[in-house]
Amino acid sequence: MARPEQVLVLEPQHELKFRGPFTDVVTATLKLTNPTDRNVCFKVKTTAPRRYCVRPNSGIIDAGTSINVSVMLQPFDYDPNEKSKHKFMVQSMLAPYDMTDMEGVWKEAKPEELMDSKLRCTFEMPLENDKTHESESNKTVSSSTSSVKTEHPALPKSASASLDDGEVKKIMEECKRLQMEVQRLREENKQIREDDGLRKRKVMSMVTPHSSAMATSAVRDEGLSTRVLALCMLFFVIGVIIGKLLL
Repeated sequence: MARPEQVLVLEPQHELKFRGPFTDVVTATLKLTNPTDRNVCFKVKTTAPRRYCVRPNSGIIDAGTSINVSVMLQPFDYDPNEKSKHKFMVQSMLAPYDMTDMEGVWKEAKPEELMDSKLRCTFEMPLENDKTHESESNKTVSSSTSSVKTEHPALPKSASASLDDGEVKKIMEECKRLQMEVQRLREENKQIREDDGLRKRKVMSMVTPHSSAMATSAVRDEGLSTRVLALCMLFFVIGVIIGKLLL
């Protein structure tokens, strides 16, 4: 007795195309549609089960719905002179209304209840033009990515520039404060020298010439130390400013 005609609609109907390169897994999609008002059980079989991974390879398609079956070809050494002999078969049957065990239904199914459709497999390598197009696309993507990478680090630079401006502002304020401090030290030094002048004159009138020379030397050393301290502070501030600007 002839088998009934397949009720499922297959897309594609007769051929599964796998497009290389085949150095990685290549996937083809098989769409199964159930246009009937009954649930349909299905199975997907192949003549080369070690070369393919099928998900899902069996199941139930509800009435008026469809599913996509992924057929994954495993990597292999492609030979353009070798024709593919791999085939797939989609087997189906109307699901019983009281079905509880799908495996049991398949085992108990009668031959006249089974429907099947066969598909052959073809392998294709990309044409040279396609390779060139893909290469140009990859270059475009790469250049776009590099431009994004180039533009992205510019943000931290602007942020660091604003930070440098803030630091410079703080340094300038500190410089002004230190300059005022130096000016104050100069005034104090001037006052000290004036006071020392008065003491010097008093000492000159009260001590021997030798003691007068010692007092004069002490006064000069004190005034010199104050000026050296003020100049060191000023040079330190200028050095800090120059270092910050160079960074």
